[in-house]
Amino acid sequence: MGRADSVNDRNPPIARAELPDDTAALARFLIGKLVVRQLPEGRASGRIVETEAYVVGDAAGHGFRGMTPRNRSLFLERGHAYVYRAYGVSWMLNVSSEAAGTGTGVLIRALEPLEGIGLMQHNRGNERLRDLARGPGRLAMALRIDRSLDGLDLCRQGPLWLAHDDRERGEIGQSIRIGISKDADRPLRFYLRGSPFVSGPASLSK
Repeated sequence: MGRADSVNDRNPPIARAELPDDTAALARFLIGKLVVRQLPEGRASGRIVETEAYVVGDAAGHGFRGMTPRNRSLFLERGHAYVYRAYGVSWMLNVSSEAAGTGTGVLIRALEPLEGIGLMQHNRGNERLRDLARGPGRLAMALRIDRSLDGLDLCRQGPLWLAHDDRERGEIGQSIRIGISKDADRPLRFYLRGSPFVSGPASLSK
């Protein structure tokens, strides 16, 4: 087997059929999975340790008022990237989560950096491992995620995809979501208990 073949066989994408078709279930399922980013300089990846679900009828969700040119990727079949800029500053990576046309998604809030740490440090301008991808804006910067990846199929190998991690996942915690004012009391945030890479107040990650 050649080098290119061995690289391509590493961390194959999660098949769409494996993804739950319920948004909250997908947010929980993605804890412990990998986000893999192929860059010109090499590959970077991280283990998902924190997610938030934005479900049907959720006033905090971008799909609540219907499809627009900005959010149309959120309405794709589950397993596609929805990338938007929050407050005109930070890019956010989301995964569309149900049937095409539904408009629901899962925000990837934090990663444990695994591969390509030097690349992430360069992209972030920060060498502190714990802070490289702790929070959705930092995560996107570390992996150089921007609007050019919006609508990408994350169940196919390319510049960005989702993959399994062979390690034991660990215990999943659940809390209200962070930094929202609408439907703020819904327990739709999921996180890996005990992970130092989880974002937000410590009181929400016990």
